[in-house]
Amino acid sequence: MPPSFSDIVEEARLSARALLDYGDSFFNPTVRLGVTGLSRAGKTVFITALIHGLTRGGRFPVFEPYATGRIARARLEPQPDDAVPRFDYENHVRTLIEERRWPNSTVDISELRLVIDYQRQNGADRTLTIDIVDYPGEWLLDLPLLSKSYEQWSAESLALSREGPRARLAAPWHAYLKTLDPEGRENEQAALAAARLFTDYLRACRDERFAMSLLPPGRFLMPGNLAGSPALTFAPLEVAVDGSAPDGSLWAMMRRRYEAYKDVVVRPFFRDHFARLDRQIVLVDALAAFNAGPEALHDLEAALSGILDCFRIGRSTILSSLFRPRIDRILFAATKADHLHRQSHDRLEAVLRRAVAKAADRAEYAGAAIDVVALAAVRATREAMVARGREKLPSILGTPAPGESANGEAFDGETEVATFPGDLPADPEELFNGGFRGLSSTPSETADFRFLRFRPPLLERAANEEPALPHIRLDRALQFLIGDRLQ
Repeated sequence: MPPSFSDIVEEARLSARALLDYGDSFFNPTVRLGVTGLSRAGKTVFITALIHGLTRGGRFPVFEPYATGRIARARLEPQPDDAVPRFDYENHVRTLIEERRWPNSTVDISELRLVIDYQRQNGADRTLTIDIVDYPGEWLLDLPLLSKSYEQWSAESLALSREGPRARLAAPWHAYLKTLDPEGRENEQAALAAARLFTDYLRACRDERFAMSLLPPGRFLMPGNLAGSPALTFAPLEVAVDGSAPDGSLWAMMRRRYEAYKDVVVRPFFRDHFARLDRQIVLVDALAAFNAGPEALHDLEAALSGILDCFRIGRSTILSSLFRPRIDRILFAATKADHLHRQSHDRLEAVLRRAVAKAADRAEYAGAAIDVVALAAVRATREAMVARGREKLPSILGTPAPGESANGEAFDGETEVATFPGDLPADPEELFNGGFRGLSSTPSETADFRFLRFRPPLLERAANEEPALPHIRLDRALQFLIGDRLQ
């Protein structure tokens, strides 16, 4: 679609904001780090562990400025954006350490400012400010809507809903869709019913048995204060992509609300937050896709490609910083690496690298640095070798969350168990070729992968100090994301 007048005005506003941010950063060097990921990927845990480790003395041997003692201290300061909620770091730490529960998932945007006092490699004392922006990955999948008409979005959404397991989940919505006449008179009750059934379909796709990732519009699953508003009361219709909606029709009503969604939800997020990011980490729960089956893995691949296409990427220059900020480093992190024995960590990275390969090639061609890592921001398990007959299996030890079950046994949340999580294939193509069974097509007892959810670890305190949070490769993530800014 050619740029509209509103798009041109939006670009002018973005350039003006970039100039203001550049002026601030000139006197106070700042990195705006975006942290995102699709549902249950561990965004809140990652940010909490990162801040806790830097401010309370974590173990980061791979994070060079920290390991060599060049970082004097890291401290929290009030965040600069008065209209954005503060990331609730203190409560999240308490939840992890004292209650041994994982914090609630991200449902809205939040920020936190971390200031690092450090010594440059030439001996000069400097300060770096890191503004951490936490937002749901589902919101990223809304950004492509800015360049799509209602008719294009309807056609794509309907086509996707008729593929694989989605078709079964979408059956009630599809049945109702057949009763609607897009060119008939606008009807509020019909719009409400269609939006409700469409949302039910999206919610069913996100269930752990299916673990689908392509689920725009993102606010339908996390409406917040927009719940029930016309901007969230629309759904796809069977209409021609190049058609024209009659005045006063249901079609025109749906299209008007779709455009309102872009104006009220998507554009402000892009302008005020997303377009200002310098660095980005995308957290990925690949294990949930393995649990669900091949369809979920392919859906995750498409979602990651769509996410990467949304970024304004490229080598950061003075000119781009002044008028069109770019993200010059993107890290894709496969979370929950502690649910696998370390012998499979390289294979987990290989799967994620395969999932983002095409999009990553485009990003690197544009001058952005891309990396992939398997990590656990908070490690919930330990490793052990468990004998099974004459075999010794590389296993993990941990406390399954209450309600988890395996092989007919339900866990109470207090008992530690040893489990053999299985081996990922050496060649990731075996997974992408559909050569495994998941929960979407078979009972858990016969699924090829079944990863339990574990509680956070029980940590020992020294005096009144909070214990360090154990992790896997969090320091490697820090080195890639901000190590170059602390040289």
